[in-house]
Amino acid sequence: MKGIMIQGTASDVGKSFIVTALCRIFANEGVKVTPFKSQNMSNHSTMTPDGKEICIAQSVQAEAAKIKATEWMNPILLKPRPNQQAEVVFLGETIDTFSGIHYRDCFYEKAIKVIEASLAKLAKDYEMVVIEGAGSPVEINLKDREIVNMKVAEMADVPVVLVTDIDRGGAFASIVGTLELLEPKERERVVGVIINKFHGDVSLFQDGMKWLEEKTGIPVLGVLPFVENHLIDVEDSLSSSGLSAQRVSDVRGRGHRLDEVAAQIKSLLNWELLKDTIDHWGNKK
Repeated sequence: MKGIMIQGTASDVGKSFIVTALCRIFANEGVKVTPFKSQNMSNHSTMTPDGKEICIAQSVQAEAAKIKATEWMNPILLKPRPNQQAEVVFLGETIDTFSGIHYRDCFYEKAIKVIEASLAKLAKDYEMVVIEGAGSPVEINLKDREIVNMKVAEMADVPVVLVTDIDRGGAFASIVGTLELLEPKERERVVGVIINKFHGDVSLFQDGMKWLEEKTGIPVLGVLPFVENHLIDVEDSLSSSGLSAQRVSDVRGRGHRLDEVAAQIKSLLNWELLKDTIDHWGNKK
């Protein structure tokens, strides 16, 4: 199965939004595409048509892909609870509540197996997977047992696009620093950079794009504006703001807005280069 993984230099850089847009773009081009996020930490969940609990973001992404949401798209959901505990939702069903340390020490192998099974299931059912990472891929204290970023890209054997949020500042340092901290084999998977949440005239960023490409040797695939009402709210794990299940049911029918956002994003990406990179990934390694 072909695919692409969207990773970020930090949390809340717009990974969920970009995955949503890519799912609709590919779907509109006639590709049988699915979203995937191996593990989410969020209290913003909803039910699939089959009664399985997954994160709201993957439900909206499935809607963007014009398919039914399933538990295979988000096999692990951690719902934060008091005292550093988390409720573990495994393939859409709550199985237990663990402390962070207990989960990390005791659940890793089980998590790897369900991620492998999920990817195999999606590969059987779909032509393309758009994978969303979590946080940053270079959290050094967590990398030895991480199951959300480069480990997943390796398991799925897909290239990676790195996204940064220029709205908060520090975009150049975030990109260069992230690439510097990746292992050589991990960095080889990074095929492009996207600058997200840009305000103002993008022509003023041309020198910045040129510097990034010369510094990193990686193309800037697009500079995306700050987009209002894109149907994916902040997924901060402890945030009380966000899309409610009721609101998700309201926006699912708003395919016109998804089409608008997808068309806008496609026009601002080097779309042909991105597609060519995905199509020829296996031949370039």
